[in-house]
This record gives sequence, structure tokens and C-alpha cells, in this order.
Amino acid sequence: MRRALFLVDGEHHPSTILDAVLQLEEVEGLLPVGLFFLGGTEKMPDLDALASPRWELVVAGDLPAGLAACVDRLNPEVVVDLSDLPVLDAGTRFSLASVALARGATYRGADFEFRPPRRERILTGPSCAVIGTGKRCGKTAVSAEMARCLSEWGYRTVVVAMGRGGPPEPYLVDGRGVDGAFLLGELSKGFHAASDHYEDALVTGLTTVGSRRCGGGMAGQPFVTNCAEAARLAESLGMDAVIMEGSGSSIPPVETRGAVCVISAAQDPRDALEYLGPYRVLISDGVVITMAEEPFADPRRVSSLRERIKRIKDEILTIETVFRPHPLKPIGGKKVFLAATAPPEAGDVLRDYLEEKTGCRVAGMSFNLNDRRALRRELEEARDAEVFLTELKAAAVDTVARYAEETGREVVYFHNLPIPARPGERLEDFFRAVWERVLERT
Repeated sequence: MRRALFLVDGEHHPSTILDAVLQLEEVEGLLPVGLFFLGGTEKMPDLDALASPRWELVVAGDLPAGLAACVDRLNPEVVVDLSDLPVLDAGTRFSLASVALARGATYRGADFEFRPPRRERILTGPSCAVIGTGKRCGKTAVSAEMARCLSEWGYRTVVVAMGRGGPPEPYLVDGRGVDGAFLLGELSKGFHAASDHYEDALVTGLTTVGSRRCGGGMAGQPFVTNCAEAARLAESLGMDAVIMEGSGSSIPPVETRGAVCVISAAQDPRDALEYLGPYRVLISDGVVITMAEEPFADPRRVSSLRERIKRIKDEILTIETVFRPHPLKPIGGKKVFLAATAPPEAGDVLRDYLEEKTGCRVAGMSFNLNDRRALRRELEEARDAEVFLTELKAAAVDTVARYAEETGREVVYFHNLPIPARPGERLEDFFRAVWERVLERT
């Protein structure tokens, strides 16, 4: 028998509800531990008609918060949705499903079922997942900054990255030996040398482990992945801290003591915070809002995003950030061609920042780092460039670095440095607050 909490409403006759509950108990082994009343009065003159000494009858004003408390108290294995329109619309259903999944319960309806993503218990020490609500929201940049902070605080840190272009077997990289020549060497071995574990290693100088995944479920479960094996390799190193970095909106299938969710302000809020987006917020200790500036998002949009996040989980930590290119080698006084995954609208901001901070002159830019044909054409047109400055993404090695080698020019990689957008805030303080919660659970 599986412990089950049934969601019911007053648009069904009490006898219909009770017969359905008993039938599901008999036929499918769903032991009713509670009936959670959602609302509706058309066919429900008296809620006492649903009462029974066999289960708890729960009525809540705020459905997500009430369901969260009910699941925590009754500990069902499955939440069974016996409701539908007009009491539950699709948005509310996803919100309730997110609550159930975040507490480890399956959410099941008549013709659908959402299961909590599997998380293997592998890591024994302090650990934190860095997850996101989509591709190119800045997870790797945030992971690298967290790793850098932990290293500065004295933690021997390893980053496990999961990506669509990751290695077929878990692959360990010592960041102390990662440079342009190393990346070209990895490319010659057949590896996607711009995978996230290389970027983490290049930016931080720390040990990283690469893994791959294919496919991703609505709640972030990868379809096929070797990430768990990569976590076992990281665990065997005996480090003080492990960061598990997600891929796109997929979540590492490894249990961690904490989590940070990265949400881009440029992303459609429906994709970030509707459907099962709330699930990712609910399982996180903090949210890093990235690209919190125009032209990606105006102040009103950023404020609305922050408020929606807080409505989902009031106690969550939040910080708003913007990205700025931080070259990993000096480029002062040189003519630079910039290759980035940022949208063209960011061009003026990136150019002004680089020229002011480094003293270089930006002689050209490409925002086609993920389009090799267009990128190659733009590189060939950049005849005045002395340096190709690129982030380690997409075609950075197989196209930019190779072309630089062919033409005898220098390639310099840059880190997308997350910088707080609001005066007085520091990313280090945000990470420290998250890490305090991690340590409390370790």
C-alpha cells in the first residue's frame, strides 16, 4: 500500500469522491491518509460528508502553502489529483505538482504523472547544486564564482559539470594545467573542449569533473547521464566541498545539501516560473537573477521577477546580477575581436566595459559563437584584430582558437563575471549565506 493524499473539490458529489477514493485504494493500493479540499461548493453542502476516522480532512486558504504543510505532516508517497476545471486550472495544477515534487511525493492525475527526479546519495560532505531554468542563463559563471569563493575561504573544492557535449566517461581536469594549448590538445583527442567542466577549470584553476546528459524532463530529470558516476569520482578525491552544476534546465541526479537556482531576467517569465519552474525555486536556498539590466529587462520586469520568486518561497535568498567580460590575460593596448554568446543588443555595454577596464580597443564583435559558419566568416573579416577574445562556449576552441592558430594571432579567453546589479550587495555575502545553510544540513 502507498500512502496517498487525495485532492478533492466541491464540484464532485461527496459520494462520488468517497467511492473513487475507496476504489483506488482497493484496485491500486493507494492508502488514503488525507483528503485535501481545494474549494467549490456546487455539490458539497457540508464538508463533514467527506470526514472519516481513516484519514485527515484538510481545508486550506492558500493552496500551495496549505498543501506543503499537509504533505510535510502526513508524508504521503503520492498526491492524487481527483479535481479538474473549474476548481483547478492548468497553472494551479503545475503549482501544486511543484510543491509535491519538492517534498519527494509523486503527483498523479487521471492521465498524467509527475515523479520526483531521482537523486542518488553519493556525496557525504558539504555540497551545493547550481541549477537553472534554461540554457545560457549563467550557471557556469555562477558555479565558477561560488567555487572561487569557497577556495578563498579555505575549502578544497571540486566542480562536477553536466553538459550536452560532455565526455562519454567522467573526465577529471586539473585546472592548474588548463590553457589555450591544453584546450586545443583536448580538441585533437575528440573532446568538445568548450564543455562546461573545461570552462570551470580554466576560470578557477580548480579540479573539475565532466559528465554528459541527453534529454531532460519537465522537473529536470536527465533521460540518460553519467553524472552520478562523475559525482562518485569527485567524492573519491576527498575534497572539502563539491559543486554539482546542472545543464540547461536539467538538474544533477545527485543529492546535495543545498542548491542555488540561476534565472535570467531576459527569459520569458512563463518558462522560468510557470509549469514546473516553481519546483526549481522550492528546492533551492537562493536564486541568482542574471542579466538584470536593459536591454534584457527593465527595472519593472526585474522587480516583478523577484516578487514572483518570493511568492513561491518567501525565505529564499535572492541577488540580482549582470555579466561583464573578464579577460584571463592582459589585453591592454591591443586591438581585440570579441566573440560571445550574448545577444547583439549587449554589444555597446560589452565594448564600453572592456575598453574602460582593460585599455584595449574593440575592433570587432561576433555574437555567433553558436553558429560556426557565420562565426568563421566574421573572423575572416576581422583583419585588424591582434587578439581574439572569446568566452569558452560552443565554437570557442574548434573555430576561434583554431583560426587564431592558423593566422598566427593570439586567443584570450574571458570569464563572464557576475556583478551585483544593486548597490551595496556582494555576491560573496550571498554565497556565504547559502553555504551556512549547506553546513547546517551536513
